[in-house]
Amino acid sequence: MPPQEKMPETGSTEPECEPQLEMQCRNGYTNGAFITEPETEKVEKKEDGKGAFEFDDLLPHIGEFGIYQKLLFLMMIPFAFFVAWVYFTQIFITIVPEQHWCWVPELANMTVDERVALAIPRGPDGAFAKCQMYDVNFTDVVSGRIPANSSSWPTTSCRSGWEYNYTEVPYSSIATEQNWVCENAALPNTAQSIFFCGAILGGLVFGWIADRFGRIPALVGTNLVGCVGGIATAFCSTFWTFSACRFLVGMAFDNCFTMMYILVLEYVGPKWRTFVANMSIAIFFTFAASILPWIAYYLADWKMLCYVTSAPLALAIITPWMVPESARWLVSQGQFDKSIGILRKFQRINRTKVDDATYNRFKESCLTARKEEEMDKAYTVLDLFKTPRLRKITILLIVMWMAISLVFDGHVRNVGSLGLDIFLTFTIASATEFPADTFLTMVLDVWGRRWLACGSMVLSGIFSLLATTVPYGVPSASLAIMGRFAVNISYNIGLQYAAELLPTVVRAQGVALIHIMGYVASIVAPFVVYLANISVDLPLLILGVLGIAGGILALFLPETLDQELPQTLQDGENFGIGQKIWDFPCIKKNLDAESVGEFKRSSSRRSSMRASIRGEIRSSMINRSSIRSRKSIPENQIA
Repeated sequence: MPPQEKMPETGSTEPECEPQLEMQCRNGYTNGAFITEPETEKVEKKEDGKGAFEFDDLLPHIGEFGIYQKLLFLMMIPFAFFVAWVYFTQIFITIVPEQHWCWVPELANMTVDERVALAIPRGPDGAFAKCQMYDVNFTDVVSGRIPANSSSWPTTSCRSGWEYNYTEVPYSSIATEQNWVCENAALPNTAQSIFFCGAILGGLVFGWIADRFGRIPALVGTNLVGCVGGIATAFCSTFWTFSACRFLVGMAFDNCFTMMYILVLEYVGPKWRTFVANMSIAIFFTFAASILPWIAYYLADWKMLCYVTSAPLALAIITPWMVPESARWLVSQGQFDKSIGILRKFQRINRTKVDDATYNRFKESCLTARKEEEMDKAYTVLDLFKTPRLRKITILLIVMWMAISLVFDGHVRNVGSLGLDIFLTFTIASATEFPADTFLTMVLDVWGRRWLACGSMVLSGIFSLLATTVPYGVPSASLAIMGRFAVNISYNIGLQYAAELLPTVVRAQGVALIHIMGYVASIVAPFVVYLANISVDLPLLILGVLGIAGGILALFLPETLDQELPQTLQDGENFGIGQKIWDFPCIKKNLDAESVGEFKRSSSRRSSMRASIRGEIRSSMINRSSIRSRKSIPENQIA
């Protein structure tokens, strides 16, 4: 694509530069405003038919958040529930009560307290051992032929299975039915790692389906696979059948919501995208995650929990009659008339009027864009590693995102090791997503990405480390939950930061690579949590160190706020060269304002860019057909 035909990308939204004004535009852009070209002139250019007429230019004509968009927003609710339940249900179907001991059938006629006191030795901390019992003939002990002098009895591992105290966890799980404890305690964690292996394959498979057949078939397919895998889980009686089913469920993870998320975002106007992007996660996903423990608690049956959380995914089969196909995908496939037909449906339901000339202009612009896309297809993700500075940025992004993913999933799964009621603790920890996302929305475009990513990760690490220094129970759990709150912020910054730093020509491929590496890190997270069987402090210590290390790495990345984002590989190599490690956007803005005057961005456009990038990164593994279709939401911001 020739330089003069490119549309500049920034942390906000910049108008196109005419070739003869290219240098003036670049020099005159300050704090999101142009000195050389007023906004009114840009709008007049659009109205006069000059320049590209992109998808977001058409949205104000058909309605940016009309009746149809509101209906689509509400249709996100079930899919947000699906992804929350796909992600978290395994915690509650493999849950093991904290109190469990060797089962001694010879003492079955005794009460639990009598049986445990007689047959189970105590550990150094005074608690009854979970994996040891006295090695004596308990029939002789009961008959009196062997004196009850346990202090001199030898010990051995459990011989007849285990018994569990179901006071706090009022139901048996597959882990307790199969006795996945003691030497088999790592099996649930292994199954969780296999779940993330499925997520990697699912991203690739359904990504191909999404590009070849459309977003709606991929959305239906991924949910049906999750449904089948979840229901089949209830019939498992061995570890390997259970793992195979969880692998299938893992294939649905992320994609079962992401495709719907991006479909809705692309039909919503720029100034409403922040609301839709953030509230769908902060409200729908958070609510679904928060009620899941209580569904498990009141069902009190792990098999029924599988049915209840998996069967609803079958509702996705009616999606083709409820949700329109992606107009951008249709355009990328050359199906312009079908795309315009969908937009006319929006126009009709929203009760707006758009003349045929506007649609014709949009079609002509799409034809031009398709020709430009062909020039970008020669680039691959390997190009990110060919130059030193871009290679460093890419590696830093990969390592940082792996740290964020591991710390996030570690905190999610470590709630059972905090010494409190797991149902209540999980609910409170899940609820931190809402304030974290709200806080991020308010400050991300003020404080910038770099320092906010660093600060939230370092705080997460500090809270995790502090949790190991206070008494076990409420104090340590409170600090661990604060660590979860902080890493929620990091998680929501991470991939957006990557999408802004990587050059346009390889952005989608680069973000997909980083996303996959995050899954690789998540495979390790269950084994970090397993270390709580050795010491309850070990997981928090590891999560704390990783959080601080990942946060410090963020400081070595360039800031993207108020910067023209890189388009070519050379742009990516040169991006942020003049920045210093201690630069802070708030201070820089004040200095810029004093030197060139007050030129402030529209807050709706600024937040639109954030929502749009977030839409892109959550769909990065499912949008692979063309560069523009993969980045269509964040780039087409000119209205």
